[in-house]
Amino acid sequence: MQLYLGDLVQMRKTHPCGSDRWVITRTGADIKIKCEGFGRVVMLDRPEFEKRVRKILTVHTEE
Repeated sequence: MQLYLGDLVQMRKTHPCGSDRWVITRTGADIKIKCEGFGRVVMLDRPEFEKRVRKILTVHTEE
């Protein structure tokens, strides 16, 4: 799965604030995401992230 900083992703479960949209703030072996509604930051290892993500909503390509 190709991920870039600033990508907006939709996760399978919603955050308690009601938002299911997260922004990717760090990529690598671990993925750090930030909740769009509440601002909560969560770090997941890549296999766990790929299992929990529903779809990538916006893609920012690096040039």
